[in-house]
Amino acid sequence: MNKNKLSLILCLLAGCGGLAAGYFIPENFSIENLIIGALGAVIIVGTLLFLLLYLKDMKPTIEVFMKYRYLLSNLITRDLKVKYRRSFLGFMWSILNPLLMALVINAVFSRVFKFQVDYFIVYYLTGSLIFNFMSEATSGSLTSVIEASSLIKKVYIPKYIFPFEKCMFAFVNMLFSTVAVIVVILIVRMPVSLTALLFFYPMICVFVFSTGLSLILSSVNVFFRDIGHLYSVWTVAWMYLTPVIYPAEVIPDNLMFIMQFNPMYYYVTYFRNVVMYATVPSLNMHLMCAVFALFFLGLGIVLFKKQQDKFILYI
Repeated sequence: MNKNKLSLILCLLAGCGGLAAGYFIPENFSIENLIIGALGAVIIVGTLLFLLLYLKDMKPTIEVFMKYRYLLSNLITRDLKVKYRRSFLGFMWSILNPLLMALVINAVFSRVFKFQVDYFIVYYLTGSLIFNFMSEATSGSLTSVIEASSLIKKVYIPKYIFPFEKCMFAFVNMLFSTVAVIVVILIVRMPVSLTALLFFYPMICVFVFSTGLSLILSSVNVFFRDIGHLYSVWTVAWMYLTPVIYPAEVIPDNLMFIMQFNPMYYYVTYFRNVVMYATVPSLNMHLMCAVFALFFLGLGIVLFKKQQDKFILYI
């Protein structure tokens, strides 16, 4: 039995296990739970099994990545220096920017629109922290391959390094911005539970999701430059489709189904639940965060690997 057949059988078994698990929990039983559980089990377990079975085949790729890890580090450092070059406060702007924006949003939305949300400024910051990371990572990655064309034409460098570096750069900025959330929590004296220690899970998931989406966007943008102009409009629409500024409760029930297909809804909601509301998200929430992340990462890797040899003809 070859590896492909073995992977398929194991994935099917994982799916059956997910169905069985959902069936034998009557208090949580629903068709939605069954579908989500089965899909989550198939994708998560299948991905892990794929990595285990093909670990030897991935060895050359890992070796190449390790060879260029210093270049990755230098690119991240360069972007950080360029962003804050000739700035008096330097890296402090990563903390001050979200704080100042939060003050403006808080003044407008909590007072003018009268949203009944406790600790609204924290509510906004927890949502914008996750969404802004995704937006910065994917927007930066969009043109990363094209901007590195002069370097790609001269020497061999794994092309995925460039969109991945933009995601890492955005992740570092998000870690700085996390300080702003902590400062505001201390100022408004919002109670925090031990569930806040789970904050890393949505951060990791949205990082994986953004990396996959970045690989897709950076490869497609090489051939269709209009993507760059369209994506800037889409990110604005995406932000308003995600409860970053407004509470999810204001969304009509007949439109809530849209949120089920919005990955950022799950990441933002998970982060808020553990930080603000001291609740551990459900198994479905955990699965959906992982499913979207792994699905887009796998799709991004496949698409980028298939198209990367043609980049040199278009950049």
